[in-house]
Amino acid sequence: MEVIRIEGATPSAELRRQLAGKQVLLSFSRGKDSLAAWLALRDAGAHVIPYHLHLVPGLEFVRRSLEYYTEWFELDEPILDLPHPSLYRWLVNLTFQVPERAAIIEAANLPQYTYEELNDLVRQHFKLPHETWVCDGVRAADSPNRRMALKAHGPVNATLRTQKVVWDWRKAHVMGAIEDAGVALPPDYDWFGRSFDGLDLRFLEPLKANAPDDYERILSWFPLAELEFARASL
Repeated sequence: MEVIRIEGATPSAELRRQLAGKQVLLSFSRGKDSLAAWLALRDAGAHVIPYHLHLVPGLEFVRRSLEYYTEWFELDEPILDLPHPSLYRWLVNLTFQVPERAAIIEAANLPQYTYEELNDLVRQHFKLPHETWVCDGVRAADSPNRRMALKAHGPVNATLRTQKVVWDWRKAHVMGAIEDAGVALPPDYDWFGRSFDGLDLRFLEPLKANAPDDYERILSWFPLAELEFARASL
């Protein structure tokens, strides 16, 4: 099966070839695409340093899968796990919050990081130079919007030092790489059909059924998220 081609865009195989022997950061969501990106970079000879952004602190199924990938890839230290910008955004916007929490959240004056700022913080954490590339598993075939963005901007942002290192892979390439490597997908795919990515019923209902402690953890941060069930019944 041929990869996707976009005029003027460097094929991902060439991007990875250029990263051989270099230290690169990987924005690792635990999803299939970022996992395939990790495998592809490893096979190309890059030294991959992953980091993860959590949407809700303390979820056990997320912790266990990060431990699994730390062990499977034989990392020397646990995968760095940081708050996702969406967590701060949800809190600042009082998403699913009870009224008595509003003043507390507003007084906290929570930061709202951009991805560029986060990438710089991660580089600083690992004592890497500013020019270190940050890679991800975004693919053109994942959605029409992503294909249009890649067509308009390409897979490399030299200013922000980011690369989409499997951008031209189709889903079959992704799943084939994962199957060939023998690495497991996280439980998210059994429960949601994708990686955990929000607070709506698509995620809350399976979590309530399969990981009730994690569901309660979400409610401890977002007490009114349970209203998603009421909304679905209308």
